[in-house]
Amino acid sequence: MSTIANDTAEILTAFGVRKESFSSGDFCVRTPITGETIGQVQSTAAAEVNRRIEAAQAAFIEWRNVPAPKRGEFILKFGETLRANKERLGCLVTIEAGKILSEGLGEVQEMIDVCIFAAGLSRQLHGLTIATERPNHRMMETWHPLGVAGIISAFNFPVAVWAWNAALALVCGNAIVWKPSEKTPLTALATQALFEKAAADFGGAPQNLSSVLIGSRGVGEALVDHPLVALVSATGSTGMGRQVGPRLARRFAKSILELGGNNAAIVCPSADLDLTIRAVAFAAMGTAGQRCTTLRRLLVQESIYGGLLARLKQVWASVAVGDPRQPGTLVGPLIDGQAYESMQKALQEARAAGASVFGGERVCIEGRDAAFYVKPALVEMPEQNETVKRETFAPILYVMRYRDLEEAIRIHNDVPQGLASSIFTNDLREAERFLSAEGSDCGIANVNIGPSGAEIGGAFGGEKETGGGRESGSDVWKFYMRRATNTINYGSELPLAQGVQFEIAP
Repeated sequence: MSTIANDTAEILTAFGVRKESFSSGDFCVRTPITGETIGQVQSTAAAEVNRRIEAAQAAFIEWRNVPAPKRGEFILKFGETLRANKERLGCLVTIEAGKILSEGLGEVQEMIDVCIFAAGLSRQLHGLTIATERPNHRMMETWHPLGVAGIISAFNFPVAVWAWNAALALVCGNAIVWKPSEKTPLTALATQALFEKAAADFGGAPQNLSSVLIGSRGVGEALVDHPLVALVSATGSTGMGRQVGPRLARRFAKSILELGGNNAAIVCPSADLDLTIRAVAFAAMGTAGQRCTTLRRLLVQESIYGGLLARLKQVWASVAVGDPRQPGTLVGPLIDGQAYESMQKALQEARAAGASVFGGERVCIEGRDAAFYVKPALVEMPEQNETVKRETFAPILYVMRYRDLEEAIRIHNDVPQGLASSIFTNDLREAERFLSAEGSDCGIANVNIGPSGAEIGGAFGGEKETGGGRESGSDVWKFYMRRATNTINYGSELPLAQGVQFEIAP
């Protein structure tokens, strides 16, 4: 067994994951760092999927009656368990997803942060008292637990996005069933083991409050189609969302769809270019361009285009690509060969359209022929064409000129996706226009900060083909609950709304 496979086994064992859960099965798990196999997991059979969802329903019936602040105490306990195991879980994220170690650790910190957020939220799941037109009546709204919440997560954030959903769903009184990406099942098994440890230490959580389903599309479809699953939060491609959304709609289940992004930043002449370059570099190259919020399009005002591009080329040429576990590495590997082929196809199309491509070539590392490291690519595009409008999950930054802000906003919004966006400017009017109704059409719009790296306190998600769903902070908790409007008559008369008269003999 190789060193990296040994490290993986050691982490999983330390968390309490049974060896047979990751060493014998029909599903091969590979690390993008070397391309080698680091685990064998067992796909969840159809009958077992049904059993676990039914068990989650039983757990929900018990959990919904636990007072919300008590549920918050459990979520806080889980967050403490994550904090105690942050280093190991962050390392496992790096091994399985290929992101640099600081990003792996940051992902676990995001899990901890959302647990703290959810614990505080447990005392704020409140509705409204509403003015009523009828005398001696009171009208209000109440919020109740929804049921079993399904979570489908993607490889690029194998645990953080699950935590956004899980922490809120649990504090709202629901049970959860998790189908992780087939590319990153080991981090899911590790997280589930930590969850079970926290539940045992807490002592008040029912069995089967959380469970994990391993497999590919068929397992996800079984979760989406099950009548006991009241909500599915699905993170992935727009193509996946087109399959999941209608299936849930057919049975009137709720959905939270967090899908593709094709995020742009506008750079204005007044921008602080030193700040802009730092922000653009992380947003375009972080996680090897494999974030839904990755910066993919840079719109630069023509008077500063040449100077900014020259500086960006210097940064792109100097960035360290390599083993994400090593200090100093900023760009790790792509997740697999399919991602590499997709990147090269997009670059070929750009060249055919007259683009100039800087970078983008494969980086060969001795002994790692099965891994796919690449230089991030800067692509000077003559105009925004169909290749640019299509999201390619790789470190490609398309750079284009614009004349005035009106043109920049038009180009910015002229893509099917609507997740995250940025403008770099020190002009108040430009900033406010970008944030206005006629500005960015995205769910996230930033000023003097890149589109990538959202905090958990705000609602995360986007418009158009991004799916319209929201996860994490703000009032997103309402997605995981059902609302009831209540009217109480504390008088002896029965006045009807809208002045309706309906008299019957006593």
